[in-house]
Amino acid sequence: MSATVKSGKGTGSEAENVPASVRRVRAVRTKGGVSLRLDMRATVVGLLLLAVALAAGIALIGSGDYPMTPGEVFATLTGDGDLGQQYIVHELRLPRVLVGLLVGAAFGISGAVFQTVSRNPLGSPDVLGFAQGSSVGALVAIVYFQAGAFGVAAGAVAGGVGTGIAIFLLAWKRGIHGYRFVLVGIGASAMLYAMVLFLMTKANIVEATRATTWMTGSLNGRDWDQVQPLAVVCAVLVPLLLFHGRPLRMLEMGDDAAYALGVRVDRVRITVLLAAVVLVAAATAAAGPISFVALTAPQVARRLTLPRWLKGGGGAPMPGPNPVLSALMGSVLLVAADWASQRLFGADQLPVGVLTGVLGGGYLLWLLATERKAGRV
Repeated sequence: MSATVKSGKGTGSEAENVPASVRRVRAVRTKGGVSLRLDMRATVVGLLLLAVALAAGIALIGSGDYPMTPGEVFATLTGDGDLGQQYIVHELRLPRVLVGLLVGAAFGISGAVFQTVSRNPLGSPDVLGFAQGSSVGALVAIVYFQAGAFGVAAGAVAGGVGTGIAIFLLAWKRGIHGYRFVLVGIGASAMLYAMVLFLMTKANIVEATRATTWMTGSLNGRDWDQVQPLAVVCAVLVPLLLFHGRPLRMLEMGDDAAYALGVRVDRVRITVLLAAVVLVAAATAAAGPISFVALTAPQVARRLTLPRWLKGGGGAPMPGPNPVLSALMGSVLLVAADWASQRLFGADQLPVGVLTGVLGGGYLLWLLATERKAGRV
């Protein structure tokens, strides 16, 4: 999962000075002549995150007023189980878990793209205004058109994509550059939040209650109508972003170095940002603007794979987040948070957006303190 070049054989102190992340890269060659370079640490972390995400999903399916053991859940998913278990799993709980996994993955990989392009650990969709743009679109659909679930989802997608295009145009000056993009996004976020407050004042009590519930972010009541469109969007855009993984890593070295290596910087940057914006808009339409997953998942995944010599700080440049690990970590965080919001507060079940907001706010403070201590901000 890493593009780090495998080191040659050295002797004495020369070999000892090779970073741990480089020594862990292994070349894998198949019989068909295809060769891959794998960062073993990142590969192990990715497999563990995948296992945790699946285990958390099975645990979430088995929890509720009608509890089921993991064995019963697995048997029901594979076609066994009685009619009651089939209905509970396939119609009530499985769609909710799938939405959680897909939304978490979409937020995670989108956050990784934004943070890589902006070269800023705070470059997250919910910080830069894209989630607020989706909220404005959804509120317009609720307040002025009394739209149903499909209309609200369409409004959220339109608002998120429109916000992305507006931020691109405002930040464009002979290309899109990281700091200008972040500053424009933060300004747009403040303006869009003011629009959200204005729309809330125009809503009646029923519309305001519905809008508040949607803006909190929740997986309650999610069914196959939310799973299928989001799965299609993820199936198209996630491979597109992974295909641009190598150019994204080169962009971390700066535009001049990327140009020298043959990367079409502006085209790559616009392509991945547009794909990430659409992913964020689709995920927000499915579950609401669940905060801080896009900010937290890439950073946590990155720190799980960092070698110790980079964790020490001292102003050393930090590598960008891994898109695959960020997607897996986003799924883990969202499904685990949804399980916790259902089981840890007694009869008062919290919307998952409340829990991610509390935990994400604490993580943001810790991240700022850590980056300041390391001399990066």
